[in-house]
Amino acid sequence: MASSPDHVAILLPLGVAGTMTFSTVIIQALALEPIIYFVRYELKVGRAGVRFWRDVGVIAGATLVALAAHLVAIATWALVFRLCGEFSQLTGALYHSGMNYTTLGDSDMVMSPSWRLLAPLEAANGMLMFGVSTALLFAIIQRIIQTRLGESRSYDT
Repeated sequence: MASSPDHVAILLPLGVAGTMTFSTVIIQALALEPIIYFVRYELKVGRAGVRFWRDVGVIAGATLVALAAHLVAIATWALVFRLCGEFSQLTGALYHSGMNYTTLGDSDMVMSPSWRLLAPLEAANGMLMFGVSTALLFAIIQRIIQTRLGESRSYDT
């Protein structure tokens, strides 16, 4: 059975989106790993879970690093849009990517039919990556609260 043009046309955007999803997982992991080590160190030396403003600083720092990872992911998607020939200017590609990644949608710019599928796939990717960041921040806050309440330190071993 020969491949139809539609079959091939859908495979390329799916392949690009799959590669980009894998790439954003790596970007996220590279950002989250230092956060984990930092929080664990702060807990180990007794600085986290003791004072309110120190805890706010730990959480804010983790949030900013996670946000930086999302911005890198958005920029990476924007570069892919440029490489696909969808945008002549990087600023337009960044705006479009940011709107997709955050699931706001971008009704101002519609991509060509051959690459249009990338928009909802980037949105799904962004939702997943924001979920990873949210889970990490939730775990950090939970661990700080456990420390403040003097609960078991079984997570430190």
